[in-house]
Amino acid sequence: MMKRILMMCLAASVGFAVLQSCEDRLDLTPEDERLTADSAFDDPDSYEQFLAKIYAGISLSGQEGPAGQPDLAGLDEGFSNYLRLYWKMQELTTDEAIIGWNDGTIQDLHGQVWTSGNEFIRTMYSRLLYQVALTNEFLRQTTDAKLSERGVEPELRDEIQVFRAEARFMRALTYWHAMDLFANPPFVTEDDPIGAFLPPQIARADLFEWIEGEALGVEGKPGFIEDMAPAGAHVYGRADQGAAWMLMAKLYLNAEVYTGTMTQSSFTPGPARYADALTYVNNVINAGYSVNTNIPYSHSFLADNDSNGAQSEVIFTIPFDGLRTQAFGGMTFLTHAPVGGSMNNVATSFFGINGGWFGVRTTPTFVDKFPGDVDNGNSPDGRALIWVDGQEKDINTVGTFTDGYGIFKYRNVDVNGNQGSDTTGDHTDIDFPMFRLADAYLMYAEIAARGAGADAGTAANYINILRQRAYGDTSGNISASDIDLDFIIDERARELYWEGHRRTDLIRFNQFSENSVWQWKGGVQPGNATQVFRNIMPIPETDLSLNTNLEQNPGY
Repeated sequence: MMKRILMMCLAASVGFAVLQSCEDRLDLTPEDERLTADSAFDDPDSYEQFLAKIYAGISLSGQEGPAGQPDLAGLDEGFSNYLRLYWKMQELTTDEAIIGWNDGTIQDLHGQVWTSGNEFIRTMYSRLLYQVALTNEFLRQTTDAKLSERGVEPELRDEIQVFRAEARFMRALTYWHAMDLFANPPFVTEDDPIGAFLPPQIARADLFEWIEGEALGVEGKPGFIEDMAPAGAHVYGRADQGAAWMLMAKLYLNAEVYTGTMTQSSFTPGPARYADALTYVNNVINAGYSVNTNIPYSHSFLADNDSNGAQSEVIFTIPFDGLRTQAFGGMTFLTHAPVGGSMNNVATSFFGINGGWFGVRTTPTFVDKFPGDVDNGNSPDGRALIWVDGQEKDINTVGTFTDGYGIFKYRNVDVNGNQGSDTTGDHTDIDFPMFRLADAYLMYAEIAARGAGADAGTAANYINILRQRAYGDTSGNISASDIDLDFIIDERARELYWEGHRRTDLIRFNQFSENSVWQWKGGVQPGNATQVFRNIMPIPETDLSLNTNLEQNPGY
């Protein structure tokens, strides 16, 4: 029921459509110049509808869906979806995923041979800036002065303060993604002027400090965390304090990366902040979320993962509904694109879709992280949702779908095998788990492995909760002595693969560019190490040519 309420809000949000590309500026221009902000907010429900548009900025790509009136121009609308693009940046660039399509420069992502002209990187950059623009405009339109001008009633004003906190969280989340990917992006807030101007560039370490201040408060301005709903107390799909704590834990866990210094050939880390990360990880762990060990791991990625028992673990999700959130990005992509070869023979009965797109597989490097006879489809670890029938383990040709084992993590069926709500088989009901408790457990264990204050025995207990679910019993349990950094980076892969964490994890562990290889990394079949500057994406050349305030990242 809570999911359906949110979907209704998303459907109503089209009144706040904006169609302008954000490569040259971060301001909003109404599609119809006659529609003023004040008239748009005549309806008290408009505030919640605008907030819904901000949330929908991650799941949807335009105003009609699955195509038509796109938010951004310049790339096919299906390709321009926020979640689809972010997933590609985080997964296709790593050992967890490779794509066989030859659309434009998409194969350069896995090869780590991209340039500043890569259209997928450019559109990710534009999508981030567009999302920031939405949140900035919402915050401009909900100041105390604006609400007083419109005569907004006290009860609604109180609710709008919570909306504002959520919008600030969503902006901080987006700026975190921008900082993680691009390091030094353009920077604009609601306090900047509206109209054509050249946004200044912010240094990565300064953006880190700004996100921290936005969350916790700085210079007399309260942080957004204190105004958000308590952890676990909000409508499904909306952010609460638990989501904010996870963002802070992620921020601090990667502090050495985000505050370090990059050159073309070297990286010097900044100060570690693991003690701060531990504070927020503990906040999450003690907030009442739980991992349901009575259900299989796979239930977390089915069409009914909002209600089948897996939802008790979810801290922040991106909801999808096959009838109400139709887009060829997001979960539609993540369900269709990995299906091909013999998998397509059971596209409807097993995957709940009308056919595969013959695109995404995984590498032998990832497969080998699982124990047992994985090559014959047998592993005691139930997280090994790996399809081997008709597939070759080695990827000799990138464009051949049957080169590389398949992954069947996301399936558009419920626990009883019933297809999702869209009976055409196009769009899915699977919600994307952006933050879940398993990640918090693994972060705690990593902090223990780094000797930064967490208890190794407690860490082992947390890991064993995950492994008991994965193995179905205690046969996969570990002890505190098993926890080291090599174990943690591999366990994060086994638990969190294809959930948008891998690139960030590998960079934190210094294994993304220089110190590891997998097939087709570096653009060659055996794989080559790449230069350290690949840890940061380039500022797109199109924006560099427009905004003279911007400097390119090292190496590009």
